[in-house]
Amino acid sequence: MNGWPGLRTDCEALLTRFQQAESVRFEDFALLWRQNRFDTIFYGKIRTPEQIKFTKEALALVWPYFLPPYTFQIRVGALYLLYGLYNTQLCQPKQKIRVALKDWAEVSKFKQELLDAQHYDAAYIFRKLLMDKAFYFTAVPKFETKNIHEHYKRMKCLISMDQSQPDKAISLIKDDFAAKFQDIILDYQQWQKKKMESPLSTVGDEMRNRKEGCSQESEGSGRAKTLAEIKSRSYSAVAQ
Repeated sequence: MNGWPGLRTDCEALLTRFQQAESVRFEDFALLWRQNRFDTIFYGKIRTPEQIKFTKEALALVWPYFLPPYTFQIRVGALYLLYGLYNTQLCQPKQKIRVALKDWAEVSKFKQELLDAQHYDAAYIFRKLLMDKAFYFTAVPKFETKNIHEHYKRMKCLISMDQSQPDKAISLIKDDFAAKFQDIILDYQQWQKKKMESPLSTVGDEMRNRKEGCSQESEGSGRAKTLAEIKSRSYSAVAQ
């Protein structure tokens, strides 16, 4: 990813400043977002194909910071940054955040850590991305499947009498195998996504249950007010 050399520098600088703030609050991140003018990151006279490529690169660049071994605070900052980038992008339809299925266990674990630590603003931002269908789950990249099949075809040509095309006698799989295999993978991804979304949709219920368990009524009402403010400000804060 070197099409926009300054992109990584800008994202890392924002995450570093958020870490230095010693906070995991969304409002503190939103302030840094505006101060660094990240609300204008997608502006500029670039054509649609370049805009799509830039958006994909930005989301893919930030995603690893949301995973181990980065610290809790950096991961929260990366979550907020993904939320901001996803909601301020100019692409229609929106480009999604690509997530490998193998990483989802870590993501689910982190979601639970947010709830256990009562960081409800971060938990809400994560749930909002989930409800907006901002994630695109991947297993085997399409280009990798295609490359494997092309390599297989070249190998058959090399051992055939006419090396310009493979002998039919040694064709063990059909030419449309790669395309059909990719369709199977996509079907599996959709099934896996639906399966994963079911338990994650209970984030709101967990948040309410934790509030109900508070011993003091004033503390519970204050937390409910905070959640309401988060919901009303979460999008507008990064869009301003």
